[in-house]
Amino acid sequence: MMSKGNPGRGWKWMLWGAAAYNWLVSLPVLIDGQLAAEAKISAVLVAGFGLLYALVARDPVRLAPALWAGVAGKLGLVVLLAPSVASGTAAPGTGPVLAGDLVFTAAFLALLLGPARGGR
Repeated sequence: MMSKGNPGRGWKWMLWGAAAYNWLVSLPVLIDGQLAAEAKISAVLVAGFGLLYALVARDPVRLAPALWAGVAGKLGLVVLLAPSVASGTAAPGTGPVLAGDLVFTAAFLALLLGPARGGR
């Protein structure tokens, strides 16, 4: 059973997973010397959101409101990139990345609207 102040280790693991996911998605772009600066800027932002998720993992209930930025960012990417995935013009691997973004968005919303609702 979890109290309002203790969201359980599962939420911490999910947030660390979200952080690692963002870092793993951004790393290939950051080390590819042939990609345009715009792609690298986007990858830096994705890595920065990974840092945000790692920080929230330290105290999920208290810091959960910061995840609204992640919800907005991940849903924004899905809205912007889904049409190119659907038309087949997206970069290879974009579809699975967006699917992962949707999974983490759902998990963030579950934390925000569940154990972290109202904070401390």
